[in-house]
Amino acid sequence: MTTTEPAGPPSRRRRGRPGYDQPAILRAAVELFNRRGYDATSMGDLAKELGLTKPAIYHHVTSKEQLLGQALDDALDELTAVVTEASRERDGATAYGRLREVMRRSVEVLVAHQPTVTLLLRVRGNSEVELAALERRRWLDDRLAALVADAVTEGALRDDVPPALVSRLLFGMVNSLVEWYRPDGAFDPATVADAITAIAFEGLARHET
Repeated sequence: MTTTEPAGPPSRRRRGRPGYDQPAILRAAVELFNRRGYDATSMGDLAKELGLTKPAIYHHVTSKEQLLGQALDDALDELTAVVTEASRERDGATAYGRLREVMRRSVEVLVAHQPTVTLLLRVRGNSEVELAALERRRWLDDRLAALVADAVTEGALRDDVPPALVSRLLFGMVNSLVEWYRPDGAFDPATVADAITAIAFEGLARHET
């Protein structure tokens, strides 16, 4: 097992000053960004959606970019904490066990933050805010790949698939939930987490020949 301490995650953007209606404004902004596209949504559109004037919006936030940054932070902060904790070696916790826990927790995070995760998965790096979010996503991929490599070294996972590819595939399975999962649907988060973890790790398990 590797023993090198992981580098810290890229710094997240500073949040804007809070306002009384800021959470409602952010929720409405995320819904509009997802429905219309971030670039196609103006602050005027947001004001109309909320029944407010543009000056009233600017009392709570400084710009559309600030709202995007807050939304992307919401999507990334908890997952970053999950991966950071899993990357930390500790007595009695194998890399394989920590990797499985990341998968389960990732499903829980996505379900809890589905609108902002949906927005995160649509950014393309067209601004500094988006580039910062993509850098944080790459950090998550790199840390998960390192955890996969440690689990391979333990002999728990097959060694014929590159860890970086495994990382992308694992996160891809979780991220696909934004396309179909609904909180009021047939499956609760625990059931989905169990299914993804079982399917993924059965395929990744090392089998003796």
